[in-house]
Amino acid sequence: MGGWAHAIPMLTAAFLASLVEFVEALTVVLAVGTVRGWRPALFGTGLALGTLVLLVLALGPALTHIPLDYVQLGVGLLLLLFGLRWLRKAILRAAGVIALHDEVAAFAGETALLQSYERARDPRWDAVAIGTSFKIVMLEGIEVVFIVIAVGAAGGLLVPASLGAGGALVVVVLLGLVLHRPLAKVPENALKFVVGVLLSAFGTFWLGEGIGVDWPGADWSLLGLTAWYLLVALAAVRLSRARRSAAVSAAG
Repeated sequence: MGGWAHAIPMLTAAFLASLVEFVEALTVVLAVGTVRGWRPALFGTGLALGTLVLLVLALGPALTHIPLDYVQLGVGLLLLLFGLRWLRKAILRAAGVIALHDEVAAFAGETALLQSYERARDPRWDAVAIGTSFKIVMLEGIEVVFIVIAVGAAGGLLVPASLGAGGALVVVVLLGLVLHRPLAKVPENALKFVVGVLLSAFGTFWLGEGIGVDWPGADWSLLGLTAWYLLVALAAVRLSRARRSAAVSAAG
């Protein structure tokens, strides 16, 4: 696939997915900086980001040596499973079955945990702060790397996917620098809902490509797949909400 008509959906999917992951990482990094100091927090963050960049540079080109059909088959399957996992949780949150993710509560919990650790002799090289920042950025970043490589490599557009993830990182970093508090107003569940739909659609498309499916309309069938997953997800929200209401009424 080539051209911006195909690059923009990939860039958008990578941007939105990365935005969610980076927002969650920012919450912990802000807690580390507030409680333990900004120098070790930023050092751990930078170390993790450098490691993630190296992963993208190493894994992305390596996939070009594998036949495209195999890449699309493997990546499509993993991306579909990944997208469905996000979509399932987003559906359950939208239906009120499980609680919405609360960045303010997460910040408070992480702050309390960090305060319980003994203070380092040299606050500039606080191992707890460096390790905590590194771990959260790596954990959330690994998912970003997977999405970038999966969305970019299978579609032959690694650069737009990387630009989407990079743009999300810049947005979150700038907001963090300006606000100095968790991004609680970001509609995280809505973003996860959209990303789940997009990743599921991409995964289904490339899985089909890998096994030789002749999609009607070729690449434009992605629009149909996206609409299908969106409709099914919205119907699932209504069904889950109705079942929850029925269960509450029966219990009452």
